[in-house]
Amino acid sequence: MKFSEQWLREWVQPEADTQQLVDQVTMAGLEVDGTEAVAGDFSGVVVGQVVTREQHPDADKLSLCQVTDGTETFQIVCGAPNVREGLKIPFAKIGAVLPGNFKIKKAKLRGVESFGMLCAEAELGLSESSDGLMELPVSAPVGEDFRVYMNLDDVIIDVDLTPNRGDCLSIVGLARETGLLFKAAVQGPDIQPVAAVIDDLPSIDVFAPEACPRYVGRIIKGVNVKAETPLWMVEKLRRGGVRSIDPVVDITNFILLELGQPMHAFDLSCIEGGIRVRMAAPGEKLTLLDGQQIELGTDTLVIADHVKPLAMAGVMGGGHSGVNEATVDLLLEAAFFNPIIIAGKARAHGLHTDSSHRFERGVDYELAGRAMARATQLILDICGGQPGPVVEVTSEEQLPKAAEIHLRKARIELILGLTFADSEIEDILARLGMSVTRTDDGWKAIAPSYRFDMAIEPDLIEELARIYGYNRLPVRTPDAATPLAIVPENRYTIGDVRRVMVARGYHEAITYSFVDPAMQQALDPDLPGLALLNPISSEMSVMRTNLWAGLVQAAGYNLKRQQPRVRLFETGLRFVPSDEGLNQLPTLAMLATGNRLPQSWSATEIPIDFFDVKGDVEALLARTGSLNEFRFVADKHSALHPGQTARIDKYLGGEWVELGWMGALHPETQKTVDIKPTLYVVQLDMTLLLQTAVPVFEELSKYPEMRRDLALVVAKDVAVDDVLEQICSHAGEYLTKFNLFDVYEGKGIDPDRKSLALGLTWQHPSRTLTDQEVNDSVDAVLSQLEQTLGATLRG
Repeated sequence: MKFSEQWLREWVQPEADTQQLVDQVTMAGLEVDGTEAVAGDFSGVVVGQVVTREQHPDADKLSLCQVTDGTETFQIVCGAPNVREGLKIPFAKIGAVLPGNFKIKKAKLRGVESFGMLCAEAELGLSESSDGLMELPVSAPVGEDFRVYMNLDDVIIDVDLTPNRGDCLSIVGLARETGLLFKAAVQGPDIQPVAAVIDDLPSIDVFAPEACPRYVGRIIKGVNVKAETPLWMVEKLRRGGVRSIDPVVDITNFILLELGQPMHAFDLSCIEGGIRVRMAAPGEKLTLLDGQQIELGTDTLVIADHVKPLAMAGVMGGGHSGVNEATVDLLLEAAFFNPIIIAGKARAHGLHTDSSHRFERGVDYELAGRAMARATQLILDICGGQPGPVVEVTSEEQLPKAAEIHLRKARIELILGLTFADSEIEDILARLGMSVTRTDDGWKAIAPSYRFDMAIEPDLIEELARIYGYNRLPVRTPDAATPLAIVPENRYTIGDVRRVMVARGYHEAITYSFVDPAMQQALDPDLPGLALLNPISSEMSVMRTNLWAGLVQAAGYNLKRQQPRVRLFETGLRFVPSDEGLNQLPTLAMLATGNRLPQSWSATEIPIDFFDVKGDVEALLARTGSLNEFRFVADKHSALHPGQTARIDKYLGGEWVELGWMGALHPETQKTVDIKPTLYVVQLDMTLLLQTAVPVFEELSKYPEMRRDLALVVAKDVAVDDVLEQICSHAGEYLTKFNLFDVYEGKGIDPDRKSLALGLTWQHPSRTLTDQEVNDSVDAVLSQLEQTLGATLRG
C-alpha cells in the first residue's frame, strides 16, 4: 500500500524523521518496499494565471500568452492545447530550476520572446505523463510558491503487507501501528453521525446473511456530481496511487484509503424496487464498470435490485447503475462481507480491485456505520444534497466474534526467553487495542474488531515480541536433550537406498507431484489421476499415480541437451484414488537409458539392456540381506514392452506379494512422450522394500566344497527361475550355492528346446561330504526336474 507521510502525520505525530519511521515500521513486520518524493526537485515555480491568450503570429500550434504572478505580467509562448484565458497554472519564472537540473531562461520561439514556462504535471515530476498544462483550482492564490501551495515537501511510502495484516490497508490502520510503535497518540478527524433531512428509506433485503452479515445503506438526494473535488483530496488520492474521477467516486475512494472501508455509490434512478443482497442465479450476467461482461457463478455474492444484479459484492460495481454526469440521487452503501465468500472471485474473472484486495483479507466488521457517516459528511460538504436515514441490516449470529485469548506469563518467558514486567505487558496489550483483565497465571485479552488475525495465545506472544523489537530479543542457545535416533536392525532406510543407487551410477531427481494429464495417461492408462482444482498450469494439473512421469520428463530434458547416458532415481509419494479416499504410497522409481558404461578408452559402447537394469535392482534388493525372498516374473503392464516386462514379488507372510514393476517402455508410449532411445524404468513399493530381516550369524564351515555342473535341456518356454526353484527344493539341506552360467540354443539342440548350464555347490558344516551323498542329491534333482519340467541331461 502507498500512503503519504504527511497524511499519516495528520493522524499521529511520531518523534522520528522519515528514515526512522521507515526503519521502525519495517522492523515491526510491515516491510517498506521503498520511498519516493511526491514531486520532482524544482524551485522558482509559482501559481500563475493566464491573463490573455492569442495565436502565435508564425505558428499554428503555439499560443502567445500574457501571464501574471500577481505582481508582474510576463509574455509566454506556450504549445499546450488546453491553455486559455483565466486558467491558473504552475508558472516557472526565469531562473527556475525544474527536475533534471533544467534551468529556465529567456527564449525566442519563432521570433517571439518568451519569459518563462507554463508547466504540466510530468515536467514537475508529479506524474509519468500529461496531455497538457496542469490546471489549478480557481481558488489557487496567484503568486504563491507552487511547492508550498501543493504541500509537495512530502514522501510516498510503499508498504508491503502480509495477508494477515489487512487492518493496515488504510491510513487509520497505519496510524494505529505507528502510534503503537512510537507510543504516540492517534487522533483522527471527529466523525459524527449525520442527521437525516429527508424521510426516504432504501429497501434492503439480505438473503445471504452468512456471506453478508452487515449491510448499511443511505439515500442522498440532490447531489451535484459536477462539483469539483477539492485539491487536498485529489492530492491525497494521487499519493495513494488512486486517480481522481468525479467527486462522489473520489469520496468513496478517499474513505477506502483513510478508513479501509470499501464503499460504493449507486445511481438511485437505476435501482428498481430496492436492494437485495443474494447469491447469483445460474447463468446471470453483469456488465462491470470497466465495460467487461461476466457470467456470474452461483457461488458469487451480488448486490441486486428486484430485477437485475447491480454489482459483484466486494469486487466491482455494474456499469449501468454507477454514478454518471446525470446522477442526482445516490444510494450509498457500506458492508461487511465474509472474506471466504469474496476470496478468489475477482481472480476468477481476471480482476483485482482495491475493494477485493481488502475484503479478501478482512475488513473491520464494526466499521461500516462510521464510514457511512464520514462519507455522508464529505458528500454534503463537496456535492451538497439531502441525506435520508441510515438503514442497517445485521445478522449478529453471522458476524465474527471477538477473540478471547488466555495469555500466560510463564509461556511468554518460555517462548521469548525474556521476562517482561507485568505493567509493560499490559501497556503493550492496551496499545494494541485489547481489552485486558488479570488472571491467576496471566491475562485474558479480547481483541478489537479490526485485529481479526488475533485468535490464539502465540498470536499475542508474537505481538509482544514485535512491539518490544525483534532485534532486542535475547539470543539463547536451546537447551534440549538430543538422543541419537535408534535405527532397528531389521530396517532398510531411505539413506541405504540412496547410497546403493548412487554407487550404481544413478543420480537422485526430485520432480513435481503434479504432472501433465497426457503423460499420466500414457504411463498409467489404467489408473486415472486426481485432477487439481487450482492447478499451476494445464501441464501440471493431475496428481501422479506413479513416479515415472517426472523421471521421463527429466530424461527427455537431459537427452535434448546432449546427455546421452541418463541414470535417475527418485523417492516420493504417488497418489492413488480409491473408494476410501486418496492413498499416498511411498515409492522408489528408477530410469536408465544410453550405454552400459560411461564413455572411456577401455569401454565398448554397448547399449543398456533389460538385464543391466535387473542387475541394478538385484543389487538394491540384495542390500536387504535376503535376495532369495524376491522373484522376477514375466508379466504384462500397459505402459511397458510386452517382451521386456517383469513383475517383482516379495515373499511375505507365507505368500508372494507384488513389490513393483520393471521393464522397457512400450514403443507406443515412447512415441507419445517423444523420446527415441529405449527407456528402462523400475517402480518399487518403499513400504515393502524397507522391511528386512535381522541378520543372523552362521559359523563358516572349514570343510571342502563339492561342486557338480549340470547341462540340462528344457523347453524354450520354461523359465530358469522355475528350474532353480526345483533345485533349491530337492537338492538337500547342504546345498550352499547354485547359479546359471550359460544358456545355449542352436546346433545339436532341438529347435524347440534350450540348454541350461548350472553350477551346484554342497558343503557340510561339520564334516566332509561323500561323493555318494552328492550324487544322491544330484539324482534327486534330475528326477524332480524330469517329472515337473521335462528336463533331460544334455548328451
